Amino acid sequence: MSKDMTESRDIFERRESEARSYCRSMPAVFASASGSRLNDENGNSWIDFLAGCSSLNYGHNDPDMKTALVDHILADGIAHGLDMHTDTKARFLSAFEQHILAPRDMDHRVMFTGPTGANAVEAAMKIARKVTGRTNVIAFTNGFHGVTAGALAATGNGYHRGGAGMALNGVTRMPYDQYFGDDIDTADLLEQQLSDPSSGIDAPAAIILETVQGEGGLNAARAEWVQKIEKIAHRHGALLIVDDIQAGCGRCGTFFSFENMDITPDIVTMAKSLSGFGLPMAMVLVRPEHDVFGPAEHNGTFRGNTHAFVTARVAIEKFWSDSAFQSSLAGKEALVHGRLLELASLVPGAKLKGRGLMQGVDVGSGELAADICARAYTKGLIIETSGNRDQVVKVLAPLTTSEKEFDTGFNILLDAARDAVAGLTKIAAE
Repeated sequence: MSKDMTESRDIFERRESEARSYCRSMPAVFASASGSRLNDENGNSWIDFLAGCSSLNYGHNDPDMKTALVDHILADGIAHGLDMHTDTKARFLSAFEQHILAPRDMDHRVMFTGPTGANAVEAAMKIARKVTGRTNVIAFTNGFHGVTAGALAATGNGYHRGGAGMALNGVTRMPYDQYFGDDIDTADLLEQQLSDPSSGIDAPAAIILETVQGEGGLNAARAEWVQKIEKIAHRHGALLIVDDIQAGCGRCGTFFSFENMDITPDIVTMAKSLSGFGLPMAMVLVRPEHDVFGPAEHNGTFRGNTHAFVTARVAIEKFWSDSAFQSSLAGKEALVHGRLLELASLVPGAKLKGRGLMQGVDVGSGELAADICARAYTKGLIIETSGNRDQVVKVLAPLTTSEKEFDTGFNILLDAARDAVAGLTKIAAE
């Protein structure tokens, strides 16, 4: 390793906060990326099954988005515009209206928030509280909605909640779909408690949920359960918020994760792959009757990212202006499902989780899942875990990943799993 490379590694240890995370299990110094591949400064290459935690659904450095962004910059296009009118914002909104909202008969207004998913969740909860005059929000076990104080109150993960250093109030936690197995309908349980004036649960301003819990372990709610939750929310005067930050932008096979569930959320939060290019961008979709904030009542210096508007428009026009891209996702979903069945067959008691191109395998322990992912990294695959005990090996490959790249990546993953299982067998025999 050259002196420059050694020094570039040393600077992270010397100056970067201990809060750094992904780089601990993937210590390469990455230097370039294209499509579904990441390359380090030594010329080593990895297939990417993480995709910026679903922030790069269309792959790294999509050429059309890149060209549009470079052209915008070279033409001295607006780089920062607060929430002023810009030509790039107008073009994005027009494309989003034409290709996303109108075909789905959605009348939602678009509110640009600070550029993170957590800020979109903060805004959504504030809107619901202002609309209803209530403070309580119903969230669910294993949900993940961000780590800023308000969003963290709705997040279930104990490790992240412990980082708050303060009481996290204003949220009541309820069991997600099938939390107790098949015998107890948790939607019926929620209805019973909200209908009982002595249950101790305050009338909610909103019910917030992910249709697939990305960080919570790829728990996928059934459509009938989500439909019940929507009816319960409205029956009790609350708004339904769907957090589509990780599960949206095609990750579940359709642009929104809830499209085949016959519901219309009052509020939808979006971020991650919204920009199409990995640029920070987040927004809240809100039904017109709930668009109650006054000017700058929820604001931020970076609400709306002009460069992200450029790439997001291209992403919508390129991938969502007709049905071809969405149709291609069904075949890839089947491919991923089949290869994950192979992985599950290697681990006694393992089970598949998730849906669409947001699937994984619960291998029963966080130690085994981490070992599989670590071995995969050394063989040329980037993949991570999720779940309440990090026990789910989670595939979040770019939606544009080719069949050949999927096969190569899964071959690496299966080799890693075989080695990890063999290691456990050897330890058990000693």
